[in-house]
Amino acid sequence: MSKKREYFSLCRKTKGTQKKVAVEIKISTVYLRMIENGTFTPGRDLMFKLAEYFNEPLEKLFPDYFGKDQVV
Repeated sequence: MSKKREYFSLCRKTKGTQKKVAVEIKISTVYLRMIENGTFTPGRDLMFKLAEYFNEPLEKLFPDYFGKDQVV
């Protein structure tokens, strides 16, 4: 079962709606929602693009991918 990426969601909300963010990073809203909900992990290039877009480290945006359950 996937876990929602809470910090990712918080960062996305500071930038705007899922639709707005998806348009700005050139992916579909459905794809962004799947990433945010933890049902999909993006590829390396998109991970780096998202980290740059949110100005956050990959480990904070994708703690499940890096083996950390919680980020302090």
